[in-house]
Amino acid sequence: MLKATLEQWRMFKAVVNAGGFNQAAAKVHKSQSSVHHAVQKLESAIGVTLFESDGRKVRLTPAGELMLRRAEFLLNEAAKLEAVASSLQQGTETQLRIAVDIIFPSAFLYNVLNKVSEEYPMLRIEIEETVLSGANSLLKAGNVDIAISPFAYTNGFSEDLCEIEFLAVAHPGHPLHQLNRPITTEDLKSHRQIVVRDSSSERKAESGWLGAEQRWTVSHVRTSIDIICQGLGFAWLPLAIIKPHIDAHQLMPLPLEHGGLRKALLYLSFEDGDQLGPAARSFIGELRYQSMQLPCSESVLENNDQQRL
Repeated sequence: MLKATLEQWRMFKAVVNAGGFNQAAAKVHKSQSSVHHAVQKLESAIGVTLFESDGRKVRLTPAGELMLRRAEFLLNEAAKLEAVASSLQQGTETQLRIAVDIIFPSAFLYNVLNKVSEEYPMLRIEIEETVLSGANSLLKAGNVDIAISPFAYTNGFSEDLCEIEFLAVAHPGHPLHQLNRPITTEDLKSHRQIVVRDSSSERKAESGWLGAEQRWTVSHVRTSIDIICQGLGFAWLPLAIIKPHIDAHQLMPLPLEHGGLRKALLYLSFEDGDQLGPAARSFIGELRYQSMQLPCSESVLENNDQQRL
């Protein structure tokens, strides 16, 4: 038999978050006496002093700090349990929210979405296009159900989804292509690099080589492609996205001595698989299948070598 209730633990956490009993009472819409009584009963039940006075405020005891970490886990798990029950009660979900890093090829994503929509025609799908840590930030905030990100999600479930290949490219008429020799990183430093900024609110992630003296930073890979197709810079771009531009001779891989081809792993992530409905599970299954069909660099580079000859 448990000695304490979830409500008592919730009042304990509310006091910690608010910094005092009066402030907590206002937050949870209860009287100060009821909040104080709940915490007192909790301390009595578990035999541990959780708070000590600090002037008009209270602060956690060392034991209280330890219990807080456990209490937060307990309350989070209780919330997840109710979410699972709600999902089971509702049956098929009516909405699916997905954060997708822009390096994932849109054509493959559209195929997945079309398959899911055919199976669940009443499903509303919301797509958030993100860069770098943006997808995981949205997942952590509870704003999406599923994330496709270049970073593993540490707070929930992550699995390797696919490998994205990046090629260093520029317009065929760009000065770098006129060197007619293998290009070094020193050569790149004197030319403009186009990079895509992190879409998370913290904007804390950077990726790849960033050694050019001049950089233009944009918010979407499509903008980067447009700039480079006009001969205004170079960049490493996802092969699956730029392949049509290479085939149309709008872009050409740079013959770098080292690092012209790079690879990045994308992860499929979500908080708790038990909370996902049948439509979300269908999306994940189709996504795994489509990700196996991504093109590789060998044929593109071979064709480009033939064009040079």
